[in-house]
Amino acid sequence: MSEVFRPYEKLVEITIMGKTFLVPEKNSLLRAFQFISPETIPYGRFCWNQDCQYCRVNCQLSDEDSARPILSCKFIVSEGMNISDLAPELIGCLRTKLGQSGISVPSSAQASTASSASSSAPLLSQNSIDDPNAP
Repeated sequence: MSEVFRPYEKLVEITIMGKTFLVPEKNSLLRAFQFISPETIPYGRFCWNQDCQYCRVNCQLSDEDSARPILSCKFIVSEGMNISDLAPELIGCLRTKLGQSGISVPSSAQASTASSASSSAPLLSQNSIDDPNAP
């Protein structure tokens, strides 16, 4: 499986929804998600070229003041990244690794995700995961 990852010399620490992971440097964030969960990410509906928007996350870099939306297929992972929101497709793929086995995607998010690929996929915050009935 190592051939799917760009060559790397070390693992860097990132935080996803409050949980810390070590992932290979010099790889896209979506590849880092695949490193974390090799049994689910390859089966997600990801296009890997920014068209689908299913890999959208909110990310704060270690040298930035606030989080901003990025596409994880296009952004290279860096030490200290903090991922605070994930698109529903990523939530589904990473739920066991995040320790949130009871995650349910709100029906409004499912409907939005099913819309055309040109629209942005909605993001779910930690509050949405903790309380599936939260708006």
